[in-house]
Amino acid sequence: MPIYKYKGINSYGEKRHGKIEAASEAAAHAQLKKKRITPSVLKEAPKDIFENISFLQPKVTGKDVVIFTRQLSTMIDAGLPLVQSLEILADQQENPTFKKVLRACKSDVETGSTIAESMKKFPDIFDNLFCNMVDAGEVGGILDTILSRLAAYMEKNMMLVKKVKGAMTYPTICLCISFMVMAVMLIFVVPVFQKMFASFGSALPAPTQMVVDMSDFAKHNFIYIFGAIWAVFFIIKKYYKTEKGRLNIDRLLLIAPIIGPLLRRVAVAKFTRTLGTMITSGVPILDALNVVARTAGNKVIEVAVFRVTDAISEGRALAEPLEETGVFPSMVVQMINVGESTGALDNMLEKIADFYDEEVDQAVENLTSAIEPLMMVFLGGMIGGLVIAMYLPIFSMAGAVSGN
Repeated sequence: MPIYKYKGINSYGEKRHGKIEAASEAAAHAQLKKKRITPSVLKEAPKDIFENISFLQPKVTGKDVVIFTRQLSTMIDAGLPLVQSLEILADQQENPTFKKVLRACKSDVETGSTIAESMKKFPDIFDNLFCNMVDAGEVGGILDTILSRLAAYMEKNMMLVKKVKGAMTYPTICLCISFMVMAVMLIFVVPVFQKMFASFGSALPAPTQMVVDMSDFAKHNFIYIFGAIWAVFFIIKKYYKTEKGRLNIDRLLLIAPIIGPLLRRVAVAKFTRTLGTMITSGVPILDALNVVARTAGNKVIEVAVFRVTDAISEGRALAEPLEETGVFPSMVVQMINVGESTGALDNMLEKIADFYDEEVDQAVENLTSAIEPLMMVFLGGMIGGLVIAMYLPIFSMAGAVSGN
């Protein structure tokens, strides 16, 4: 259906503008009349020539979904029908990609589908966790409460990811800058010194000769070096997409000296918070564990959770198979055991998640504190070593002149 742009005044005399979807201009007028808006301008919006090219359309961000979830929860809690809530949210949505998704969901709900069924058609936006919890909320008649919990969970999860990305940004930038400086010195600076050294007519000190040889190699093989680096990243990326590759790389990341403890804390925090949120929302534990495994973000954790799921389906409790995986800390296992024994597993999982959120904060601070001096030593050693190697022949000449 075509989309119409409008400007007008509502029943309170306030200016309003926006876009609505209608079969015709008359239908658009009827919709605005229902909203008690008197249009001064109503015309069909120009079509986006790129609307059918998916990669040119804006992506739906996690923030978009969180805002939508909170707003939908508030509207349903206030007593608005689901279809009307979706229509309002679609109309006011600025992201055209998300607007289309919400309109599609609204159409599905109007034809008798549940909101969870309509959302499952867009797995890139609404993942398994989201759809399962919405489904549980619809079945239990507490959709507004579930949506509120979902929004809170997503906000905390986004904060967790942001902390990890923030911790990795500094060393990544430093490494990139250091390699750029190294490349510039080897390709452009060292050859200038090399010409000057050639006029000396004497053998160069070993460190200087090594730097000159590195410079010659970099100049004549720059394209091959760049191609080799790109090829390595491409191969690792392809390998990571395989089941075995992802498992091996994720295992190495978890046992890495500096980043490993941080990633393990993040994985535990995400596992406990996701499982706790789903159990609190009324999702059966086996269904919850299956969703948690798929959204773990780490293949080692995913495999471990699936093993736990198999054990529980055989009638065992949660704590014992968790301990057998060897992935989760003993404190987590013991607290889960207490939660199962007291019948307060969901509350215990939330407490564990809160504790590990604080642990992640501390781990990020420790990582930053450890990386800063290491990066300073690395940068200083690399660039300082190059500079000293370049000046060694000059020092040698100065010593020979003063000796004479």
